[in-house]
Amino acid sequence: MVVVPTYNEAENITRLIAAVLEQGPQFDVLVVDDGSPDGTGDMVAALAAHNSRVQLLRRSGKLGLGTAYVAGFREGLRQGYQYMCEMDADFSHQPGYLPVLLAVAERAADVALGSRNVPGGRVENWSRLRQLISRGGSWYARTLLGLPIRDVTGGYKCFRASVLQQLDLAAINANGYGFQVEMNYRCHQAGFRIHEIPIVFPDRVAGQSKMSQQIVWEAAALVLRLRVSPNPYKRVRLARGA
Repeated sequence: MVVVPTYNEAENITRLIAAVLEQGPQFDVLVVDDGSPDGTGDMVAALAAHNSRVQLLRRSGKLGLGTAYVAGFREGLRQGYQYMCEMDADFSHQPGYLPVLLAVAERAADVALGSRNVPGGRVENWSRLRQLISRGGSWYARTLLGLPIRDVTGGYKCFRASVLQQLDLAAINANGYGFQVEMNYRCHQAGFRIHEIPIVFPDRVAGQSKMSQQIVWEAAALVLRLRVSPNPYKRVRLARGA
């Protein structure tokens, strides 16, 4: 299952769903829409009415990126999916990488992460300032949290279902883009193997970015809180011999 959270993505969502489904019959789509006033949810509902591979989870309002992903993961687990992918709706996460992420999760890792910061990965059409903020944020989180990955804020991933079953999703506190940092950190604490694959990350095709200065500062504060918090998965790692 590919989980796609949306808020006002009417310009992108129909084409995105079609592009995801084109990657193969192994991929279904669950759109988690936070009451988009531009009709995104209604567009997905119309597609879902005629295609069993498309699902819609409507929420009452703009409740945040983190809770949208958690709600999607829980629904996928309830339905028995063995792998759960997450991606944005704006084509910055190019659907063509989905088969690669799934293959890596199946054969070599517990979590496959599309990375902008490993050799072969890059961003396109970003200003130097935006690149500096992104790379600086990853360096800051990686250094303080001792993470072995280079794209700590990356949100294009494929999880084994067993990873999400063992994580305490109710305890994931971040609800903005810091959600990606916290999920990466908790997976690392639990001893799961995270493998980065290079991706090209272009700027969004249409619509407006949800990034704001407040979100950046919230993510920075989250890293500090995570740094001083105890490891809730220490016993799990000891049981694995880690």
